[in-house]
Amino acid sequence: MRFDMARLSDAQRYKLMAGAIVPRPIAWVSTLSAEGVGNLAPYSFFNMMGSSPPLMVLGTMRLPGGRLKDTAANILATREFVIHLVGESQLAAMNATCVDAPSEVDEAALAGLDMVPSERVAPPTIAAAPAAFECRLHQTVDAPPDTVILIGEVLAMAIDDAFLDAERLRPDPYAMGLVGRVTGTGTYTRIAPDLTAERPVWNSGSA
Repeated sequence: MRFDMARLSDAQRYKLMAGAIVPRPIAWVSTLSAEGVGNLAPYSFFNMMGSSPPLMVLGTMRLPGGRLKDTAANILATREFVIHLVGESQLAAMNATCVDAPSEVDEAALAGLDMVPSERVAPPTIAAAPAAFECRLHQTVDAPPDTVILIGEVLAMAIDDAFLDAERLRPDPYAMGLVGRVTGTGTYTRIAPDLTAERPVWNSGSA
């Protein structure tokens, strides 16, 4: 079937796109409000966008009535945030932080997570996260009516030594046990090294 997106409702577009574009990595985002209240929430509209400068993109959706979610509001107010990757052992805690808690509730405390100070930004880092990226807001793309895209520049990255070949600067995502989102519901998947394909190199002499 072929779909004209302009003829579909937002819910229909979400269902089709979120069900087809999988798996999506999860950004577990730590922020602080302007008043210093902590917030922690997961987002699957997320990915790396480049390394020069090192950029990550985070897609957030407005709440009914047009109000920003706490994550987006905090980032726009303070311009700082920390993105964590999610290992399978953190899945239950991550899911607990999905709750639509009031702005004055710190989801990290609600989920019983230990937080430690970050080095380059004010929002704290999840102590048990396999990898964390301290970010400063680089650019905002407001796409009405509902989407706010936040592009962050990575100032510092921390990764558990157990998951890193330090000499080659090679993280091991399989050892991290990273999970990704499948569909728009509460379904997740593990990553596994099932397929390999070496990138071809063009040989002009063979043309």
